[in-house]
Amino acid sequence: MKLDGMIFVLYLLILLGVGLWFSRKASKSVDNYLLGGRSLGPAVTALTMQSSSMSGYMFMGGPALAFQQGWYALWYAIGDAGGSIINLSVLGKRMRRLSELLGALSPIEYLEKRFESPSIRVVGSIISIIFLMAYVFAQFIASGKALTMLTGLPYEVCLLIGVTVIISYTVAGGYLAVVWTDFVQGIIMVLGVVGIAIMAFFHVGGLSNLNEAVAAIDPSYLSVWGKDLVYYGQWGVVLGAILIYAVGYMGLPHVVVRHMSMKSTKTVKGAILYSATWNQLFIFTPYLLGIVALVMLPTISDPEMVIPELAYTVFPGFFAALLLSAIMAAIMSTSDSVLMQAGTILSRDVYQRFLDKNASQKKMVLVSRICILLGGIVGVVVAIYEPPSVFALVVFAFGVLGNSFMVPYIASVYSKKTTNVGALSAMIAGGSTNVIWTVGGLEAMTAIHPFLAGLLISILGLVIGNKFGRTPSKDIQDAFEEAKGPRNLSRAIQKNISRELSPEANNISEFYRKNQLDLLKE
Repeated sequence: MKLDGMIFVLYLLILLGVGLWFSRKASKSVDNYLLGGRSLGPAVTALTMQSSSMSGYMFMGGPALAFQQGWYALWYAIGDAGGSIINLSVLGKRMRRLSELLGALSPIEYLEKRFESPSIRVVGSIISIIFLMAYVFAQFIASGKALTMLTGLPYEVCLLIGVTVIISYTVAGGYLAVVWTDFVQGIIMVLGVVGIAIMAFFHVGGLSNLNEAVAAIDPSYLSVWGKDLVYYGQWGVVLGAILIYAVGYMGLPHVVVRHMSMKSTKTVKGAILYSATWNQLFIFTPYLLGIVALVMLPTISDPEMVIPELAYTVFPGFFAALLLSAIMAAIMSTSDSVLMQAGTILSRDVYQRFLDKNASQKKMVLVSRICILLGGIVGVVVAIYEPPSVFALVVFAFGVLGNSFMVPYIASVYSKKTTNVGALSAMIAGGSTNVIWTVGGLEAMTAIHPFLAGLLISILGLVIGNKFGRTPSKDIQDAFEEAKGPRNLSRAIQKNISRELSPEANNISEFYRKNQLDLLKE
C-alpha cells in the first residue's frame, strides 16, 4: 500500500478508537445511545449539524455539477450558505423544549406525539427508512471512490473497508461517537478544502484569470443559466435549487435530531454563530474547484473525482492524502449520522412502538445496534451492484425527505391547532410530488424544480388537511405554549411600565424610609 494510503488507514483507526471510547457511556441508557443524554454544547451542535448534512455530495456531486454546468452550480451554494441559520433559528429552541416535554427520542416519535397519530409514525418511518438508506447508499459509493483514489485498491475492497469503519464506531459508541467524530471531521473538511483551493487558485492565477480561461473554453460556463444556457429563464428551477439547501435541512431527520440533543435552548445562539462561520469558509469552495477543474483537468473522465485529482495535482502524495482525509470526513460524518438515525427509527419507532413496547433499556440499545449494522450491510450490497451518480442520488433523497417532513416540523412548533390529518397530508403530498416530479422528468416540462413543486404541494396538503381530523388535545396545546419559552416585553413597553410605576415606587420608598426613622426614634 502507498504511503498516502497508510496515512489514511491510521486516520480510520483513530475514528474506531473514538467509537470504543464512547461505547461504555452509550450503553447506559437509550437516551444516552440515541441522543447523547441531551448534552451537546454550541460548537459541537453546529459542526455535527453541518458536517453531517454536507456529505460526500459537497466533495463529489457539487464539484461535478460545477464542472458540467459552470457558475450555474453556485445557486445551490447560495441557499446552502444560509441553511444552518434558518434551520437553527426556526426550529432550534422550540423543538428542543417541545421534544423534551413530549419525551421524544427520535424525530419521527416526536411527530407522532405532537400530532397524536400512530399513522404519522408509520408513514414517517417508511419514508425515512427508504430515503435515509438511499442517502447512505450515495455516501458509501463516494467512500469507495475516494478510498480507491487513495489506496489504489479495487472499488469493492475500498467500499468494504470504509463502511466497516463507519459501522463499527457508530454501532459501538452511538450518538456521542457520531457527533464527536463529526466535530473533528467538520474541522478537517474546512482545512482540507481551503488548502486545496488556495493552491488551485494559485495555479490558475486567481479568479479573474480563471474566468478568462473558462470563457475561452465556452463562454456559457460563465452564465448563471448553465452550459449552453440550458436553464435560461427557468426561475422555477433556480428557486428550487436555492431553496432545497436553504430550507430543506429542516426536513432531514438526521439533521433535525440535533435540535433535540442540545444541552439547552441557550445553545442555539452560539450554534448559529459557529455554523454560519463554518458555512462561509466551506460552502462555496467545492463548487469553485469544479470550475477550476475546467481549466486544470479538462479531460477528466469522472467529474465526481475533481477534488481528489486536484489534490494530487497541486500537492505531493503525502500532503494530498492528509487533505483528502477531508473527503472521507464529509462522507463518514454523513454516513454515521444517517445510519444512526435509520437505526433509531427502526428500533424506537418500529420495534419498540409496535413489536415490544416493554423492551428494557439494555435490549433497546442492542436492537439499535443490530438495526444500524443491518442498514450498513444493505447499503454495501446496493453500493457494490448499483453505483449511480452521487449528485443525483443525494439531491433526490434530500428532496424527498425535505418535502415530506419540513412542513410538519415547522407546523409542530408554530401552528398550535394543526390537525393530525393536516400533518399527514403535508407529509404524503410533499414527498410523493417530489418522487413523481423526479421520476417523470417533469422539471424539463414545467421548468419547476422537484423540491419547489414538492414544497408548494406539501403546504397545500397541510392547508386542506387541516379542515379534517382532530386538533391536538389540551395537554399537547399546553406543551406547545410552554415550548414557546418566556416572553420578553419590548423595550418600549418596559419603558412605559417603568414610567407609570415610578411615582408609586418613590412613594413606597419614602413611606418605608419614614417608618424606619420613626422606629429608630422610639
